[in-house]
Amino acid sequence: MRTSEDRSAAIAVTAFPAFILVGTIIAYFFPAPFVPLTGAITYFLMIIMFGMGLTLTIPDFQEIARRPWPVFIGVVGQFVIMPLCAVGVAELLGLNLALAVGLLMLGSVPGGTSSNVIAYLSRGDVALSVAMTSVSTLLSPIVTPLLMLALAGEDIAIDGAGMAVTLAQTVLVPVIGGLILRYILDTAIAKISPILPWVSIVGIGGVVFPTVANNGERLAQVGVIVVVAVLLHNVFGYLLGYAAGALFKLPPSHNRTMAVEIGTQSAGLSSGMAAKFFTLEAALPGAVAAVLHNITGAIYSAMVRRFSRAIPNATDTDAGGVVSQSLPATR
Repeated sequence: MRTSEDRSAAIAVTAFPAFILVGTIIAYFFPAPFVPLTGAITYFLMIIMFGMGLTLTIPDFQEIARRPWPVFIGVVGQFVIMPLCAVGVAELLGLNLALAVGLLMLGSVPGGTSSNVIAYLSRGDVALSVAMTSVSTLLSPIVTPLLMLALAGEDIAIDGAGMAVTLAQTVLVPVIGGLILRYILDTAIAKISPILPWVSIVGIGGVVFPTVANNGERLAQVGVIVVVAVLLHNVFGYLLGYAAGALFKLPPSHNRTMAVEIGTQSAGLSSGMAAKFFTLEAALPGAVAAVLHNITGAIYSAMVRRFSRAIPNATDTDAGGVVSQSLPATR
């Protein structure tokens, strides 16, 4: 039986694209109320990550020790496949410098805020998904700047040290703070856990809406190409993520989880970091991904659920037993 937290997360992941899309349209046509929020983007990122930390528990990290190999494959795939795909898509579509660096930022950040729920809806391994998201998020202050320095090219100035400090402030400190608070006040936090997905949604809106409000004219000019770039990047992530699991002969539930984890990026973090270190135009791929990743996730989950019903053994067990189907909060 699904808990209130399960139901809240399921509703949130469904409502999330609609909320971001409607808010984006409003911010585009009526930017004035949203422009002042630009200075608060970093704080909204911290709210998102603090909410994520509140949803983590000690068993989530025990899962890493229990199954280190698939977690390792997923995290390495996350930080190899998506940055390289970003470079490839930017070259393929001939993106300008700002959009190319924005797409690379999208490819270099950790797993997305809704990947765990999409994994659940896709009959993946939810515990494994949470473990991958947690590890990639905690590694991002080191790995994301290094990827940007290695792949951005000579024409783009990268403040690697500044990125590392900002990511530590906006990712590590809030996530660890939330985790500690959850450990100390587990019972109390569990009671408010149904509202945590909505906290994340509002936080992402606080990043995306001022980005659109400040960049409406440019969005009108490049909107189509940004959507195409983000969509291609996302689809390549799903395909290559599934292939990575299959290459190492992981069970189907693991492969579905790999596809979701590698294909779904932390769009709010990407948009906020791109706006801070580059230009507001560079933040557009992350803003578009905030909507698009959840739509493609819903399509993917519907497709694999239909496929798994057609094949009796498609929902499998792994070495640790039955595939986890406990639905976490949206992150």
